[in-house]
Amino acid sequence: MMTNLFSIFDPSSSFFNLSMNWMSTILGLLFMPFLYWASPSRWSLLWSKIIFTLHKEFKALLSSSHIGSTILFISIFSLIVFNNSLGLLPYVFTSSSHMVMTLSLSLPLWITLMTFGWINHTQHMFAHLVPQGTPAALMPFMVLIETISNIIRPGTLAIRLAANMIAGHLLLTLLGGTGPSLSLSILTILIFSQILLLILESAVAIIQSYVFAVLSTLYTSEIN
Repeated sequence: MMTNLFSIFDPSSSFFNLSMNWMSTILGLLFMPFLYWASPSRWSLLWSKIIFTLHKEFKALLSSSHIGSTILFISIFSLIVFNNSLGLLPYVFTSSSHMVMTLSLSLPLWITLMTFGWINHTQHMFAHLVPQGTPAALMPFMVLIETISNIIRPGTLAIRLAANMIAGHLLLTLLGGTGPSLSLSILTILIFSQILLLILESAVAIIQSYVFAVLSTLYTSEIN
């Protein structure tokens, strides 16, 4: 019997006492050889179109000194969207619904940006703590608020991604668990609702990957 509603997200697959759950994180790499080495297809052309579109958008957000960073954020987007999408398949461990995975993406990126900014653009980083036009009496409070908002950025990135993945999977699990006790007519409605919810979760998987990459790009653009 399930003792905790969130126990469905606990790692459970193992092979000779070695955890195999996190192997799902690199399953997306299995799709890459086809995109690069096989003859062009509609899927590969679509993925190339998405990459070029993201490159143009990230390039517009970044300053001229950080344009080459678009490949980093496109890679982060690709990793997250593969994990989110594969997690919708049955019996596939959704690594992006765990804070261990999401913090491993956001925290090193934030630390790198802060280190680079404070070492190379110290004056600009100090000026960024006080918005232009702030009254002198409010400056200490604005510095405190801006500092706190800056510190919690990696946490908000990680929690936003993990929470959205957990919410959809929990709803799918809760609705699916009521199936055996329902009549045939209600079960038909439930299956139709599950299909609609699965389509919604597919959209959320892409949107959350895009939001994570765009916010990371915006944080980078603030370091001039």
